[in-house]
Order: sequence, then C-alpha cells, then structure tokens
Amino acid sequence: MIDFPKTVRSFRFAFGGIRQFFRHENNARVHLLASGLVVVAGVYCRLNRGEWLWITLAVALVWITEAVNTALEKLTDLVSPGHDPRAGAVKDLAAGAVLLAAIAAVIIGALTFWPHVVMMTKQRH
Repeated sequence: MIDFPKTVRSFRFAFGGIRQFFRHENNARVHLLASGLVVVAGVYCRLNRGEWLWITLAVALVWITEAVNTALEKLTDLVSPGHDPRAGAVKDLAAGAVLLAAIAAVIIGALTFWPHVVMMTKQRH
C-alpha cells in the first residue's frame, strides 16, 4: 500500500530542493536564463514537436547534471572540509559532467536551430 502522506512529504522536500537550487546557486540561475532564451528562440522559430522534444531533453540534461553536481559539491564539502586532492577530483569530475551536458546541449541546439536560421536568412535576401 502506498503511504500518500509520506509521498506528499517527499515531493515537498524535492520542491524545496529545487527552490534552494535556483535561489542559492549562481550556475543554476545562469542555466535558467539560458533556458529562457532558448525557449524564446524556439517560439520565434516555431519549432515543431520533435524539435521541442530535443530542446527539452537538452535543457533537462543540463539542469539535472548541475543539480547533481551541486549536491556532490555540498556533500564533498561536508565530508572533507579541509583540502584533499581526492575531494577536489570528485568536484572536478562532477563539474566535468555538467560541461559535457552543456556541450551536448549546444550541439543539439545548433542542429535544431541552424535550419531555421538558414531559412530566415534566405527569406531576407
């Protein structure tokens, strides 16, 4: 049997984590701004459903990796408050995952938006 009050409580904690993420993490706000710009560009270019699916996946991938990176950084700081090269390596690896996700998102964005940009430039000439 599902414990609904416990499930609701879990969702409250999860939404609280998302609020903290955007309130306290600069990189999360940078990604939020970039995501907003991508959505505006997508509306302007009238992306089709398939294109929106790819863009949504790319944006979600970056947000998810940034959130996991933030969690790993906070946990690493908790368990290793002093300087430890191994703790630094954990943080660098997590940051590298975000960078890989961002690179993939840029590639997906370029492949998605490029045909629209080409079409708009042809229409202007």
